[in-house]
Amino acid sequence: MSALASVPFSVLDLAPIVAGKTAADAFRSTVDLACHVERLGYRRYWLAEHHNINGIASSATAVLIGLVASHTQTLRVGSGGIMLPNHAPLIIAEQFGTLETLYPGRIDLGLGRAPGSDGATQHALRRGPRSGLEFPQLLDELRGFFAPERPGQPVRAIPGAGLDIPIWLLGSSDFSARLAAELGLPFSFAGHFSPEGMAAMRLYRHLFKPSATLAKPYAMIGVPVIAAPTDEEAQFLSSTQQLKFLSLIRGNRLQLQPPVQDIDNHWNEMERAAVAQRLGASIVGGPETVKRKLEALIAQTEADEVMIVSDFYEHAHRLRSYEIVANLKQDAVAAQAA
Repeated sequence: MSALASVPFSVLDLAPIVAGKTAADAFRSTVDLACHVERLGYRRYWLAEHHNINGIASSATAVLIGLVASHTQTLRVGSGGIMLPNHAPLIIAEQFGTLETLYPGRIDLGLGRAPGSDGATQHALRRGPRSGLEFPQLLDELRGFFAPERPGQPVRAIPGAGLDIPIWLLGSSDFSARLAAELGLPFSFAGHFSPEGMAAMRLYRHLFKPSATLAKPYAMIGVPVIAAPTDEEAQFLSSTQQLKFLSLIRGNRLQLQPPVQDIDNHWNEMERAAVAQRLGASIVGGPETVKRKLEALIAQTEADEVMIVSDFYEHAHRLRSYEIVANLKQDAVAAQAA
């Protein structure tokens, strides 16, 4: 059985702001991409919480989830993720209870424990330096707000209480893998910026305990994909994501830059190696290359689902990349049925 035929594909969007454009442009592109991938048969469309990062407009994540859900019909829309220690659990319960009430059966709540920004922004968020250590307790409190209302309960999430909203744990290390396994929750590994995901996903499967939520483990892997008609064009277009991570490494995050032919002239050897490490799981190429690498990724990680993030300077190239991947999946399904 082909892995491409059997494994669902989803989308992670950070609402990137392209150089020379605005957050409003980013939001229009987000809606357009969501409608595009819905037509192509993708399963989920998740948005990620970041703050004070030039080039990322997904800070008010719950608001954008509502925007995308309002323009689509079949996509599951959610967070990949909401950074739980940044918020009071009651606020998240109310926000996602509202979303689930507006768009029943379509909302996912993916949770992370990182700050999603720098130290100064953590302070502005009123988040302490050890907030991440409180994640299990915060998660327990949040899940309590989604539970059916208890007699005499002093504080309720309205709406939120009693609603069945899938909670995912997200991570780039084994912390969330262990916790998701212990609680019997689905797990998503952030391979799009931390490529060493195989060990965490195997640990999750090994330690998983069935729960009322999930009878068996379900693990998703995030991966950057730059697909184009040829390997050469994809390599050229991928310089946009390389420049993005280069600016991150230098501590001077930029909006998405146009691709360049001479990427080696933009970094030194240490920076090149650092970017390559962060993008170690990145899949770049024409259709055959992307097919081969996706199949290898799924086989290596035993992923139940693949979530793709793609950084392109031109929105049309981003749309085309997701279409190439969708066509590969459709071809695999057709070949399997033949």
